[in-house]
Amino acid sequence: MTDAEDRKPQSDEARSAFRPPSGVASPVDGEASTTSEFAIPDGLSVPRPGTESETTSEFALPEGLDVPPAPPAEAEGSAFSTPSTYSAWNAPPAFTPPSGMPAVNLMKDVPWQDRMRAMLRMPVAERPAPEKTQRHDDDTGPAVPRVLDLTLRIGELLLAGGEGAEDVEAAMFAVCRSYGLDRCEPNVTFTLLSISHQPSLVEDPVTASRTVRRRGTDYTRLAAVFQLVDDLSDPETQISLEEAYRRLAEIRRNRHPYPTWVLTLASGLLAGAASLLVGGDVIVFFAAMVGAMLGDRLAWLCAGRGLPEFYQFAVAAMPPAAIGIALTLAHVDAVASAVITGGLFALLPGRALVAGVQDGLTGFYITASARLLEVMYFFVGIVVGVLVVLYFGVQLGAKLNPDAALAGTQRPVLQIIASMLLSLTFAILLQQERSTVLAVTLNGGVAWSVYGAMHYAGDISPVASTAVAAGLVGLFGQLMSRYRFASALPYTTAAIGPLLPGSATYFGLLAIAQNEVDRGLVSLSKAVALAMAIAIGVHLGSEISRLFLKVPGAASAAGRRAAKRTRGF
Repeated sequence: MTDAEDRKPQSDEARSAFRPPSGVASPVDGEASTTSEFAIPDGLSVPRPGTESETTSEFALPEGLDVPPAPPAEAEGSAFSTPSTYSAWNAPPAFTPPSGMPAVNLMKDVPWQDRMRAMLRMPVAERPAPEKTQRHDDDTGPAVPRVLDLTLRIGELLLAGGEGAEDVEAAMFAVCRSYGLDRCEPNVTFTLLSISHQPSLVEDPVTASRTVRRRGTDYTRLAAVFQLVDDLSDPETQISLEEAYRRLAEIRRNRHPYPTWVLTLASGLLAGAASLLVGGDVIVFFAAMVGAMLGDRLAWLCAGRGLPEFYQFAVAAMPPAAIGIALTLAHVDAVASAVITGGLFALLPGRALVAGVQDGLTGFYITASARLLEVMYFFVGIVVGVLVVLYFGVQLGAKLNPDAALAGTQRPVLQIIASMLLSLTFAILLQQERSTVLAVTLNGGVAWSVYGAMHYAGDISPVASTAVAAGLVGLFGQLMSRYRFASALPYTTAAIGPLLPGSATYFGLLAIAQNEVDRGLVSLSKAVALAMAIAIGVHLGSEISRLFLKVPGAASAAGRRAAKRTRGF
């Protein structure tokens, strides 16, 4: 078959209905194109950026409108990251205070109490990052719940031992930071301890709490807990979490350093020494001693039966008052009022009063209110016990003179010895370490010497004299605690024993029992003023030592911020 036969006829070639007619040039030479009724008419010029086809819409930007280029996409980050416009050279006040960032010196020479107080009073964003002082075998460190539990147990022992709320918070904060936990917030009230830890700014916080059910006075245990916190804060002393738990268990199981019979004898000697301070003689000394020992035994009996402390104080106040009434009815040549006053010295809650006023002065008003309310209940218990006995004594014909000035007798040497004996026995009742007994005994003698020199020799008001003497007690106690990196309570609480307002309390109760209410309220108001002078003086002495007696090179770490309200709002 020939080529002409193989070729299809011209009439059979495929033609398109949209093919341009003969004589019309195709848009693209040499190639066939498909056109439609939506094609751009011939002669209409449309700018095209390239040779490729592009899709246009009615939402396209008009010609001549300049649109700024889109910023480059930022890397994915946190909402709390520093803004891109932030400059370290021109930082706004929202990130850096006008006064600058406070420098906190975490020197080892500074007591951990001062370091923790300084950081607790700083905003969370300005606190320095914690330096983990306790190493661990694994990289992740100890479990957060276990560290918080250890912190709460340590805080419970401190709060139950009578430590102030500020020092308890400082100890809890120190334990957390020693194990590398940042952003921790401890909170202490009278019976509740809580602590919150936030792992990061975008994670949920972990919070734990613990309730203080029982309180006990044991300054030996208190000193051991302070030593544990000091070791945890020391980077050179490596203590694992298990070792810390073991030491804490040993502290809890540790028996008191003095047996029960020694405590009973100490309470008797304390009452006898107090009776010598207010003008008693040998007969009064032994009478007050016997009355206080009987009251102590009755209080232990009530405690064993589960009676609240209010009734224990009321029962303990009865034997000294009863012995004083008996001496008056028997016409014994002895100052019965000194017997009753000596018994009251052994019962007045000076420790709780100082702690309550200290919490109020440092800003812990809820805890301070609870402590002072506890002191009021104890005081009312003493009042009830003494008033019951005095009322029956007056009805039986006992002649007690409320105008007698017990403290008017001036026997400087004997009174100084009696004040030192009172501080010594008070320290034994507080279960102090034997190494601290001598220091607190001397501190008590110095306190009474200053009070006697100002009140008797200088004829200064007893309230002012008491405040100055208590201030020296607080100053010396704080110096000793800073020297030994320990709590100040063992060096101050027993030393204020000779300054307690026992005689003013007794005369107020006696006047009320004899229906002289106005005179009784005046005397009780004087007792309250003396008690407040003691508490404020002790705390002021401690603050003076922190302000002016800092460790060299640690001035920035020893301070702490406080609220500034000087206009009543």
